[in-house]
Amino acid sequence: MNREELRTIVLEELSAIAPDIDIDHFDDRARLRDEYDLDSMDALNLLTAVHQRLGVNIPESDYARMQNLQALLDYLETRVENC
Repeated sequence: MNREELRTIVLEELSAIAPDIDIDHFDDRARLRDEYDLDSMDALNLLTAVHQRLGVNIPESDYARMQNLQALLDYLETRVENC
């Protein structure tokens, strides 16, 4: 699975959690909490949805690294191949 496919999946899941976010103009480097007003529960729901959809285990100790979409995609790219 390539990065663009991963991005599409993550944005689909994000859109389900926060439907008011304009996915077509999404800034991958923007902090999810600050720019898109995701709270900790939204972030947890996103990571849970990504786990369920991709089968990638994301340990709680790694949650803090997922500050923006770019960081999440970087993380997923290295793990999707290993699933």
